[in-house]
Amino acid sequence: MVRLLDSLKVGDITLKNRIVMPPMYTGFATKKGEVTEKLVDHYIDRCKNLGLLIIEHSYVAIEGKLSERQLGAYNESLISGLKKLSRRIQNMGTPVILQISHAGNRAMSDVTGIKKVSSSPNNQSHELESDEIKVIIQRFAKAAEWGIKAGFNGIEIHGAHGFLLNQFYSPITNKRSDQYGGCLENRLRFPLEVVREVKKKIRNKLLLYRLGSDDLDPRGTKIWESQIFAIKLENAGVNLIDVSGGICGSRPDILQGIQGYFVSQAQQIRKAVNVPIIGVGGIKEPEFANRLIEEEKVDLIAVGRQLFKDPDWATKTVERLKI
Repeated sequence: MVRLLDSLKVGDITLKNRIVMPPMYTGFATKKGEVTEKLVDHYIDRCKNLGLLIIEHSYVAIEGKLSERQLGAYNESLISGLKKLSRRIQNMGTPVILQISHAGNRAMSDVTGIKKVSSSPNNQSHELESDEIKVIIQRFAKAAEWGIKAGFNGIEIHGAHGFLLNQFYSPITNKRSDQYGGCLENRLRFPLEVVREVKKKIRNKLLLYRLGSDDLDPRGTKIWESQIFAIKLENAGVNLIDVSGGICGSRPDILQGIQGYFVSQAQQIRKAVNVPIIGVGGIKEPEFANRLIEEEKVDLIAVGRQLFKDPDWATKTVERLKI
């Protein structure tokens, strides 16, 4: 029987256990998106005894910036700081992934000074045209290339929580009538183009995708659509799928108080593909996390808020679950 503390080989890397620290915004970067000592210390305090650490979402373009002190991956000048971050974590024995993102119409225009962009227009955002989409694809690819140059073991593409790629995937936010809108195949086009370009840049390094699997809205994406999406992600070279919420966000009110509130979606995705799946959602208890692995509902467990509160959660869990 597989347990939480068992190792797992993903691509060319063997994770020492199935505990993942997911990407969570800290606000510890500079206003230019640069790495600070405070940011490094935050991750060093929490990386011991993790199987995998995924660094918070890092914006690939200025107009896609979500918050004032968000970490950046939009410029080559940021590589040196990112390299310091990756090396310090790896020196603790933990593989580390850089998540890259574009907030789309969730960006802050008062911070960026640029009008928001999205899959479809509203009174605050501009609908991306085909040539603009191609530019953003290349920005994702370039950010991924810089992340690998900075020493990260891989890249996670953020396609969840109502950010830009999720805005194209969800019929709630995608009202386009061109090749990027309408049917499922068209709504998947832009996210998959990003995945393929990033894959070219990072080659044999790990490629993760954070999948907004369910909008929790009858007008939105359904789990069967996300199963199809997951199959296409696997075929495009994704090594690991990180299953979370869609337009509903990472912490929907209707699911709060439930441990593992996105695990049922992850379990459905797992049935459709052969790559490992990360389950997430308010997981607090080591025994509960271990049981999800033993019951083969998911392959890895992401523990976010508990690690934020208690930097030693993973270490305590390893001690607690040792036989």
